[in-house]
Parts: sequence; structure tokens; C-alpha cells
Amino acid sequence: MAEISKSTLKRYPVYLKALRKLSEDGVKRIMSSELSEYVDIKSTTIRRDFSLIGQLGKQGYGYDVDELIKIFSRELGEEYDEKMILIGVGRLGTAILNYNNWNHVAGEIVCAFDIQAEKRSKEPKVNVPVYHIDQLREKMPEGCEIAILCIPSGAQEIVNELHDLGVKGIVNFTREHFVLPEGMIKQDVDVVSTIQELVFEVNSMKK
Repeated sequence: MAEISKSTLKRYPVYLKALRKLSEDGVKRIMSSELSEYVDIKSTTIRRDFSLIGQLGKQGYGYDVDELIKIFSRELGEEYDEKMILIGVGRLGTAILNYNNWNHVAGEIVCAFDIQAEKRSKEPKVNVPVYHIDQLREKMPEGCEIAILCIPSGAQEIVNELHDLGVKGIVNFTREHFVLPEGMIKQDVDVVSTIQELVFEVNSMKK
């Protein structure tokens, strides 16, 4: 696969989710112009994004929906059958668990860890087993390589332990600074910064 920019890579899961829904609705073939209306991305951008993976469609015929699903699933990682864990079942963690499954587009959170495991596991929107954080090594799902951090403190210690357990990717919702051990990557999620960026862009449009 050709080198792909981050902005392009962010669109691939959008395409995959749309294609899965189209397939469920019985759509077998689609043109880039039709997919453009579905995902609100320009057809020229779609064709360029697709071309970075390979020759996926035929002129005048369009794209085979099921074939695209197979290709994107493979390229984006193990057909998105990724087991993930969540650490920190507070309000944010609970909201993420309530949003779990993502229509099978980004794997699934299979369990969670918290210092108040017994209390958290009884909350109605918590739909996975919740273990005490001290049981991390004991209850770590086999083959899990991605963890979602929603803890208020103690991130460095947890990250170090996750590294020892084979986790390679961190989705970071914490406000703490921590150093990643070698061989790990993280994706910071900062809602405030995202809103600030949007405000800046909206104000720029007014000038």
C-alpha cells in the first residue's frame, strides 16, 4: 500500500462503516458519486483515497461493495476484530462503553478495569465485565493490543504495566503527561482542543 497521510487514513473507517451499512441494505455496486452523497466526501477525494490502495473499481461500473469491505477490513487491521480494554469507568469511560461495538467498525471493548470495580459493574450502561485494576495482569484478554485510558491519575504506572502485557496502542483521554515505553504508540483525544480548532475555523470563515 502506498504511503498514506493521516487525513486520508481517518477517512478509511468512514468509508468502511458506510460500505457495511450499504451491504446490509442489499447494495452490491456503487459509484464514487453515489458514495460521495452517502459519506459527504467529494467523489474526487474518494477516488484518490481508493487509488492509494490499488485499482479497486472499473470505469463505468463502479465499485463492488463487498469486495471493498474485504479490502478495507484487511488494510485497516485484522478485519477490525480487535479486542480492546478500557481503564477507568467514570462518566467518560461509561459513555464510551455505552457506545461500544461501533457497528463492528473498530473492534470491541471486551472488559474494563477500575479501582471501584464492584460499584462500576452495577451501573446500567456498563455492558462488559469490570475488574479491579489490581487484576489487570490476571484478567488481561489474550492478544489484546489496544487500551483506552480514561483515568484521572496514575497513567504512567498503568501504561508501563500495559506495555509489559503486550499492549501496543493507547487511546488517551487523560490530561496527564506520560512517557511511552519503546514500541508503543498513542492517540490523544482532547475534546477541548477539537472544539477550539473548530471555533478557529468558523471564525476564519467570517473574515
